[in-house]
Formats: sequence, C-alpha cells, structure tokens
Amino acid sequence: MSSKPASKVVPPLKDELDIVIPTIRNLDFLEMWRPFFEQYHLIIVQDGDPSKKIHVPEGFDYELYNRNDINRILGPKASCISFKDSACRCFGFLVSKKKYIFTIDDDCFVAKDPSGEQINALAQHIHNLLTPATPFFFNTLYDPYREGADFVRGYPFSMREGAPTAVSHGLWLNIPDYDAPTQLVKPRERNTRYVDAVLTIPKGTLFPMCGMNLAFDRELIGAAMYFGLMGDGQPIGRYDDMWAGWCTKVITDHLGLGVKTGLPYIWHSKASNPFVNLKKEYKGIYWQEDIIPFFQSVVLSKESKTVQQCYVELSKLVREKLGPIDPYFLKLADAMVTWIEAWDELKSAAAAAPAAADADAAKKDASSTKKK
Repeated sequence: MSSKPASKVVPPLKDELDIVIPTIRNLDFLEMWRPFFEQYHLIIVQDGDPSKKIHVPEGFDYELYNRNDINRILGPKASCISFKDSACRCFGFLVSKKKYIFTIDDDCFVAKDPSGEQINALAQHIHNLLTPATPFFFNTLYDPYREGADFVRGYPFSMREGAPTAVSHGLWLNIPDYDAPTQLVKPRERNTRYVDAVLTIPKGTLFPMCGMNLAFDRELIGAAMYFGLMGDGQPIGRYDDMWAGWCTKVITDHLGLGVKTGLPYIWHSKASNPFVNLKKEYKGIYWQEDIIPFFQSVVLSKESKTVQQCYVELSKLVREKLGPIDPYFLKLADAMVTWIEAWDELKSAAAAAPAAADADAAKKDASSTKKK
C-alpha cells in the first residue's frame, strides 16, 4: 500500500500577511528563517544602488523593489520615501495588499527560548495581533489573553473585552537597540535576559518603537506607519521607527486601539558603528527633548475619525509646533501629507483592480454568449 506524502501545514494568516524586509545586501539570512517564512509572501525593498543585484535564496515567494521602482510607481510622491536609510521599508507597507505586515531587519536571526527551542517570532506576533489589548486599565499579570493567564481581581468586568490590537512590538536578544552614546559607554553589553511577557502599553504613554521586529494590522493603523524623512539629504537618521512609533501611539490612543510589546524575541546579530550612529542621531537626541513633550500634549479633534484624518491633522500640528525648531520639520510635515496622498492613491488603485477584472470578465462572457 503506497502512502501519500505528508502535506505542508498551512501557517496562520498565510494569505493575509506580507513580510517586509529593507536591505542593501544578499538575503542569505532567510535560510535560517525558512521554516517560518517560506510559505509567506515577502516584499523586499532594496535601498542604495538600484543596479546592484540582490540574491534571494530559492523557494521564497517575493517581490523586490528598488529606487527606480519606487520612482516609477509613486512619481513625484516618491520624495516622501527615504533613501539610504531603513526608513525605505515603509514603501513595502504602501504596496502591500494584505491585512497584516511583519517587518524585520536582515541582521536579525532566529532566537532560542530558555529551553533551547527556536522561537517562531512571526507566530507570536500573529497571536499578539489576533488577541485583544488592554490599553485602558493595566493588568498586573500582563497579557490576560495568553494561555495560563487571566484578569486579576479588581479588573473591571466591563473592560475585559479589551481593544483591537493594532501593533505588536517585539524585542531582541544579544545586541540591544541602544542609541550611540549608550553604545559608546557600554560597547560589550549584550541582552541575555529572556522575559516571558507581553504587555499592552497604557493609553497616554509613549514608547521608543524599534522597526527591526515589528508587526501591525495594516487595515487598522497602516496609514500611520510612515517612517519619516531620514538618511540621504536629511539632517537626521535612525529616528525613522521612533517617529512612526510616536505618531502611531498618539493615533491608536485617539482611536481606542492597542499596542503590545514584549514577546517575541529575535537574535540581533550585529552592532552598528556607534560613531557613524552618533553622526546620524545627534540632532535627534537634541530635538527629542522638544518632540516628546509635543507628542505627549497632542490632542486630536473629534472630527478625526480615520487614521488618515488623524495623520493629516497631526502633520498640521507638526508644522505649527515643531516647525519653529528647525525647517526640517516643515519638510517632514509636507512629506506626511504626501505619504497619505500616496497611501490613498494606491489603496484606490488596488480596490479598482478587481472591479476592472470583473468588468473584463463580464464583457468576455457577454461576447461568448452572443457568438453562441
């Protein structure tokens, strides 16, 4: 009796999630992630020289975009996408047609938990996104929706349904995500602590978002995931994910959505040069002493009911309140509006494509019926 070959187990959200990777190098790191990523669709955003050939291991389903593609697709609006900076990843968020996004850096490898088991970071992110968050009342047992946990005594029953989770922010073992001054004074420090916890960041609390191990619900919050103007031609770098995180948190708070942080961990393999980082960061380190109070004080109007409306309103506040600090913020405020215009245009085009296909199919059916 012949036995049938075992069929592949279909991973969760296989057809509803894109993995976005910004890169300037060959993506050999994907071999380590193959068991977890191979059945998903990848969007690779190539930064730097568009004539350089990027090698992607065989067996992966992917689209690859370089700067020429970005210019062709967005036209004049391509000015809002950063060059020579990992902020270019947000172009992948724009062109995705999926509900969920997981984005990871190419120097991040599969980590192991304390038992030695490989961590499926993507599966944990999916669990975080598909279970509610608790932004309005803190649960001292952390995520009450995890197996083996629940709401503690004193947690209001009226709030136990939670809020939709918009963002899942993962962490890193080995190389911590430090700024340049901290890197310089702690060059040998490594993160070896595995904390088995997921927390919802409370409403009204900002956090430093890192883009190297991040997932989000694109339909709920994608339009706010703009990583700003960084890198080539800009006075600042390495604040792309910070900017997106501050904007996103203000908007999720306004719209009643949740942001989780904690698990999953990835293994961050490579420390970047602290002297190069300091050159990129120094204005951001100075400016953030004004930027943080700005975001802490932002109150969006009741008229802003969608992410796009919130983001455009926020851009006006950036121009008004941060513009006097430096002309860069005037440029950034303009880019925020351009980003929303590009987001809406591509969203409209994606929605129109199936309708056009249905119309063509109907014409063909009508034509064949006439011939009969």
